[in-house]
Parts: sequence; C-alpha cells; structure tokens
Amino acid sequence: MESNGEDASRILREIETLKAAKADIEHRISVLEARLRDIPPPNDAVSGVSCSSMSIADSAAGHGLSPDMIYRYSRHLLLPSFGVQGQSSLLKSSILVVGAGGLGAPALLYLAACGVGCIGTVDHDVVELNNLHRQIIHTEAYVGQPKVQSAAAACRSINSTIQIVEHKEALRTSNALEILSKYDLVIDATDNVPSRYMISDCCVVLGKPLVSGAALGLEGQLTVYNYKGGPCYRCLFPTPPPTTACQRCSDSGVLGVVPGIIGCLQALEAIKIASAVGEPLSGRMLLFDALSARIRIVKIRGRLSQCEVCGENATFTQQKFHDFDYEKFTQSPLSTTPLKLKLLPADSRITSKEYNDRLVNGEAHVLVDVRPSHHFNIVSLPKSLNIPLSSLEARVSEISSALKEEVEQKGSNHSGTSIYVVCRRGNDSQRAVEYLHKVGFTSAKDIIGGLESWAHDVDPNFPTY
Repeated sequence: MESNGEDASRILREIETLKAAKADIEHRISVLEARLRDIPPPNDAVSGVSCSSMSIADSAAGHGLSPDMIYRYSRHLLLPSFGVQGQSSLLKSSILVVGAGGLGAPALLYLAACGVGCIGTVDHDVVELNNLHRQIIHTEAYVGQPKVQSAAAACRSINSTIQIVEHKEALRTSNALEILSKYDLVIDATDNVPSRYMISDCCVVLGKPLVSGAALGLEGQLTVYNYKGGPCYRCLFPTPPPTTACQRCSDSGVLGVVPGIIGCLQALEAIKIASAVGEPLSGRMLLFDALSARIRIVKIRGRLSQCEVCGENATFTQQKFHDFDYEKFTQSPLSTTPLKLKLLPADSRITSKEYNDRLVNGEAHVLVDVRPSHHFNIVSLPKSLNIPLSSLEARVSEISSALKEEVEQKGSNHSGTSIYVVCRRGNDSQRAVEYLHKVGFTSAKDIIGGLESWAHDVDPNFPTY
C-alpha cells in the first residue's frame, strides 16, 4: 500500500503529464488550423478566410447571419442600437492586439466572444507564473509556452467560428508595417514608451485607428488615436517623457483587476469603431482611479497642424518609419528585459557569489539594502540594513552606527570593515555606492545583479518577484 506521500507524488506526476499532453494537443490543433487556412475553402465554406477579405455566409434573411450566428449573438441582435448591422460589421472586421499581457488578455477574450471576424495578436514573450494574477487569458498549463499560443487557444475555446492569427514575434519597425497593414484597426496593449510611439506612427502611416490603453499601480487610462481627424500619440506627446517618469508593472507593480478594466474598455472602443455604433473616445481620454472607484473623461488636445507625423505638412513616410530609431528617440529600450546600468568601475562591484564567499568566511561588513521598505518586507537577506535610496542622504549616519556595531562585535578595526550595497536588480545599488563614495565611504561596493543574481547564482530557493 502506497504511503500518502507516494500517492500524492504519483498524482502530481500524472497531472503534469496530462497538462503537457493537453498543451501539445492544443498546439497541434493550432498548427492544423493554420494549415487549413492556407487551403482555398469550398464555395459554401464560412471559415478559413483571410483578414484582408473577410466575408460571412449568406442566409435566407439576406443579412449574412447563419442560424448558429443568430443564436450565438442573439443578445447583441436584440439591442436596437446595435442589432444585425452592428454584428454583421463585427464579423467582417479584423482587429490586431499588440501585446497578450494584462491589457491584451481581457481585450482578446471579449473580441473573440463578441464575434470579431479576424483577431491577430502580436507577442514574443512566454507565459510566466507572475503573469497569472492579471493576464487572465493564460493558465498554469501554459507556463513556459508562447503567450500568442496560449491566447489563441483561449480565444478558440470561446469562439471556434472566428479566425485567430498568431504573430509570435516582437513588433519592430522591420515588421510593423507588414503586420498592421493586414488589419482594420489596432489595439495597443503594450507597456513601454518606444512601442507606443512606434505603433501610433505606424497607424498614422497606414491610416489605421488606434485604441490605446495603459495601466500601472492603481490607475489606468484610455483613448483613441488617429480616428476621423483626431490626434495621434505624438500630437499629445511631441517630446518623450524623461526615462525617470517611465515605469513598468514589473518595476512598480499593478493591481491585477486594473489592467483588466482598461483592457475591457479597449475592447469596447474597438467594437464601437468596427461596428460603427456609438461615439469612440477620440479627442477625449478616460482616466480610472481604482482606489476612489472614479472614472473621469477629460478633453485632450486635438490634432496638431505642425505634428511631424500627422500634421498638415508631415512627410513621415513608410521609409522614414522603417528607418526611425525609437529607442534612441525615447532613450528607453523596446525590450522587456530589465535595464542593467553600468555606473561603477569593476573594482567597486562584486558578484553575488563573491559576496557569499565573504559571508561564509565571516568577513566583517555591513550589508545595506536600498530597496523601498515595501520591497524589503517581501524578502531580504539576513542582517541587511534597509535604507531606501530615496532616504539615503538623510540616513547615512545609520551606516556609520552599523559599522561601529560591527567593529564591536567582530573586533575588527573601522577601516577594515566593508560596506556592501544590494537592491533588486543592481541598478539602485550602483547609484547608492556612487553617493557613498562621495561622502567618504570609499570601501562601499555594489553587488552586481542584486537579489535576482543572488537567487540565480547562490540560492535557487530565494524568492524572486
């Protein structure tokens, strides 16, 4: 008779095997569906058509909706302001969602459920466990799998009658024109400034409406660009914001439901445009504050006549777009890989392995953790002193006190006691060491890569976030 532990292990192994088999089957289905789309359909077929030539089956009623469609979308059809015409327009439309993350997840689900004829999604990333609190289109079974594959499977499970196109690649100037040109309108569900400029510029060059959303922390915003004479992104922001003002969810955090709300509203705006029903948010911006449960609509600047992309005398051609360096323009990377600064010379830095060796050898030292206090409360190294970078100047005396205490405990001299500085990824720690050197703590050294490096190179069980 198996023990409880052995039985649980066997069940867990079987679950993992079934999950892997499920992911493989869904991937094979996606491949076969892609092959099927490449085969010219018979005259009476209603699926497998391309985004550039969407059509729907004829019916006895003359409006193109089959009996199954009438039943599936009946609650839409019952709306006097939407009805048959709105649904028919949706079925003939094609929408591209750039990003299958927190914003793109709910947008894709609702676009699929509502019957958008062709939905494309662009994303080069894979599903991670820390995505799942907000990116509700993905499941645990798809951790480690491409996001576009996971998103496509979820959309097809909701609505098998529409076309889902997967673009498993990063959107760049080299491929954006080709990809965006295949769709009627675009949803920007990215989270970085260079992508926002690039997608907006591309939409202007191609004449595509753009539904743009953003969510960070407990706030979100939404507007529509390049729609019927409305402004583009550059009209509002001719000059990129400073890099210090550009934050991402991976750095600042976000309450999961906030991008969910904004993503749903992005789907709503896209549906309004595709169906020609209602008044899209062109020339207006929706601002959402989760803490106060407040939504405000504010008027924004109209199209600038001198805008270099959409203005009266603009000469921003497809070739100029292709050659434009958005990373240089915004001083921010298109990549989602965290920024790694190099502010210090090599002799002012040590690796996490080197620090661990000195820790094991009992070297007298003080470890200063310069992360914000709420980060420190998540996880920290033993005996580290938390002094956030923002308050370092005001609390530098605490380091002197810690050094004296270490001298008394270890019996070493003050000058022989080292200072090591750590943060999450090794950027703020370098800034802190620069300051400490200026105020006389010349022995201070930065731990390269921060706590992420510690988890990767020293202690695999150390929590990351």
